[in-house]
Amino acid sequence: MSLNSPIEPDAARPESVEPVTLSDRVNAVIHPTADPSPDAAAATVAKFAEKTGMPQSRKQNSATFTQPETIGLFGSRKDSFSQRYHLTRRGKLKRLTQIAQIVNQFDIVHGLTPIKMRLMLEALGPTFVKVGQILSMRSEILPQSFCDELSKLRADADPMPYGTVLQVLEDEYGRPVGEIFEHINATPLGSASLAQVHRAKLSTGEDVAVKVQRPGVRETMAQDVSIMRTIARIAAKTMHSAQVVDLSGVVEELWDTFESETDFLIETRNLAEFKRFCERYKYMDCPKPYPELCTEHVVVMDYVEGISVSHPNELIEAGYDLKEIGTKLVDNYATQVLDEGFFHADPHPGNIMVRGGQIVLLDLGMTGRLNAKTRSVLKDMIFAVAKQDSPALADGLLRFAGAEADPEDYPALLADLDVIVKEFGTVDLAELDIAAMLTALTQMAQRHGIEVPSTVTTVGRALVTLEGLLDEFIPDVNMIQIISDHIAASTSKKDFAKDEAKSLVIEGHQALHSLLAAANELKVASRMLTRGQLRVNMEMVGSQEPLHMLAEMVNRLTMALIVVGLFIGSSIVYYAGIKPVIFGIPIVGFMGYVIAFILSVWIVFDIYFKGRSNKKR
Repeated sequence: MSLNSPIEPDAARPESVEPVTLSDRVNAVIHPTADPSPDAAAATVAKFAEKTGMPQSRKQNSATFTQPETIGLFGSRKDSFSQRYHLTRRGKLKRLTQIAQIVNQFDIVHGLTPIKMRLMLEALGPTFVKVGQILSMRSEILPQSFCDELSKLRADADPMPYGTVLQVLEDEYGRPVGEIFEHINATPLGSASLAQVHRAKLSTGEDVAVKVQRPGVRETMAQDVSIMRTIARIAAKTMHSAQVVDLSGVVEELWDTFESETDFLIETRNLAEFKRFCERYKYMDCPKPYPELCTEHVVVMDYVEGISVSHPNELIEAGYDLKEIGTKLVDNYATQVLDEGFFHADPHPGNIMVRGGQIVLLDLGMTGRLNAKTRSVLKDMIFAVAKQDSPALADGLLRFAGAEADPEDYPALLADLDVIVKEFGTVDLAELDIAAMLTALTQMAQRHGIEVPSTVTTVGRALVTLEGLLDEFIPDVNMIQIISDHIAASTSKKDFAKDEAKSLVIEGHQALHSLLAAANELKVASRMLTRGQLRVNMEMVGSQEPLHMLAEMVNRLTMALIVVGLFIGSSIVYYAGIKPVIFGIPIVGFMGYVIAFILSVWIVFDIYFKGRSNKKR
């Protein structure tokens, strides 16, 4: 209706309508329906619309605002984690009981083998599968044999019913599936614990793959994470300083991973960004997404039909050179990690195919990002290990932690770095195991309270996955050699000069600010000195041992004076015959002799045994 159209009040309101009182409107706001589902909210709005005469289009729009933000006298009321994912105490107890039953089936009380632990995590569901995948890279938490077994975890699961898939699509699009897809294959291409993929054909003719998230999977994960948070809080209170692992940090890292993997709009953006990256390389590609058909729970992308790298014989029969495929794959991966800072975080064989002379990377749900500083530090640390330069390696490690890094025992840090340098720096750079080096550095940094960015751990996990792929299917390719050559080739003299100039500018800027800060501190100190307010706290390094010896000498001298006093005083009391007297012996004098004798013996033994221990040292 245009602005110039006449308003017809009779046409806009039904002739017979039940009057809406103020109390009706207040009750509708204060006492909403208890059913939080969108259908219930829509029914409530529809009922209210019938009484008010609200047009149908406005009813539909109002149905989307079922959880309005509220404010109060003491600030806005924040939506809690439990409210957001509809978690209840009864639901958590039910899930906890289910977890306990599964754990009991695997007889965890009598111990877990690596295989039993992997099978138990698979039985517990998608949350614990992801926990296992993260723990597989945390050898400071689990023994290496468990980490190796957990690295085999895959999120395979029984397929969803075809009817459920269609229902999810209809709920997401709000219209019949037939209006969008010409047909959808009932047999899935793959079924994981988070989602299921089907081949389909759009009504416009494109051959696509449709990735559909399992209903309720995010709520299940949120429930598991809520239970883990409770356990982590209890553990933090009971373990205190004995806790060697930040359990709360691990749980929060886990939830961040869940949120990104279950939001398919993030995967859609990753696909679009990686597609733009692949345009510069004729031999690399990834599926093209259809953003207009992608939602938080559905991804629609081009269907890729090719040969998986896990079938090397088929690749050879098709005329491909395995060494060329492996070399280009690793070199491009080095470009992603060290040059672009945006990389595929899960390069396992199922996510890499070869089609039409191109390497196609699938499943961009897990990606990693490295900023320029982290990429620069990684390169420097690799060469520091190769040059067996512990101080340079320590500097790189401290650059990870930032300006606030201040290790309590810097000599001990250098000593631990010397061990890593001897282990990894004695080999040629081409034979350097970067993944193992990053793992060792991460564990050592944690012992010294240095926080390494989680993205570095992601890089290490991805490199381990890629190295395992090459060892199994393309063994003639040396991943470390290719990455080393890539670093050397990408660092030309011109680039090196630019980097050095940039570093000098940054360091000069920091030095200037530090100099100004020092001048300001000197000004404050001189002002306090002139006012008589300056105090100096001085500690003499190595002075503790002499002071301790001096204190012992003073203590012994004091005890000797007390013994002498007791002997003299007891003698006076004894010969004066001061009462009480038993068998002709004054009791007070006798007790004084006994105490003086015991103290004398104690002083002699203390001097003797401590003298022997000092000689042994």
